[in-house]
Amino acid sequence: MTTFETVRVAAIQATPVVLDADATIEKAVGLLEDAAEAGAQLAVLPECFVSLYPNWGWTAAACADRDAIDELYARMWEESVEVPGPRIDRLVEACRRTGIHCVIGVNEREGGSSFTIYNSLVVLGPSGVLHVHRKLMPTKHERMFHGFGTGDDLRVVETPFGRVGGLICWENRMPLARYLVYRGGPQIWVAPTADTSDGWIALMQTIAIESGAHVVGVPQFVDRTAFPDDFPIALPDTEVYMRGGAVVVGPLGEVLAGPLYDGEGMIVAECDLRAGLRTRAWFDPVGHYAREDALLPLLGLPAPPAAAAQPFAEPADAPM
Repeated sequence: MTTFETVRVAAIQATPVVLDADATIEKAVGLLEDAAEAGAQLAVLPECFVSLYPNWGWTAAACADRDAIDELYARMWEESVEVPGPRIDRLVEACRRTGIHCVIGVNEREGGSSFTIYNSLVVLGPSGVLHVHRKLMPTKHERMFHGFGTGDDLRVVETPFGRVGGLICWENRMPLARYLVYRGGPQIWVAPTADTSDGWIALMQTIAIESGAHVVGVPQFVDRTAFPDDFPIALPDTEVYMRGGAVVVGPLGEVLAGPLYDGEGMIVAECDLRAGLRTRAWFDPVGHYAREDALLPLLGLPAPPAAAAQPFAEPADAPM
């Protein structure tokens, strides 16, 4: 049953313990406890928080150094997580103990014979692992480290406080991927990311307006001090590699909290899910504004049954 309560969300902008999955998990447990103490029902942590995102700022300099890249890949695999698995179990236990739900970005590895790493978004709650989504399209240099997702995991998750859905980083730029998730009726959209540009904030506002959902965008903050002395790639002479930009946006595109830059931190916002219901009376991207009957045939796809296209009478003064 769809609910329209007010949900307190926490966007946690944090630095991983680079290439140390166990220590990063312990840090995440503490951050979830802090979020729960702040009254959050849902906490969102960054892309690849466990336990390294391969940032272009330092991978670019190492692209020609095969030994360094191979060593980094091996260590990333060793410090990845299996879902389900003992590292994830520790986060589930934190959710169970505090009553909070969590979305976290991880480097995910499979048990058995595969040695591929996936950039994955994991949704956790007091009852366990609720969903795993693997990034469909790693961007440029990310393809040296991450495999490709299949897309069959693009869906929303039912929680006690509403439907949660979302995408990872630049997947949020993919119109068809967004639309597939929109079809699940997300009320809170989560977007763990490595994008810290001003344009990212504009994209979060666009998705909020387009989907009618509250949007939570969360990058990492990473500076030079985060890297261990034995990091296998020589770091360029830069102090900050990821500046952050955590933000929570309402369904009219209004910024409710953030953006937070230049340090670790947590922003908290109250998300009135009924506000999303009101905005969808004007614009429902998978309802009266979908027009699948007209648009799908233009893509060479079959139109839905006629009964699926419901008319909607807008007021005379409605914005066009």
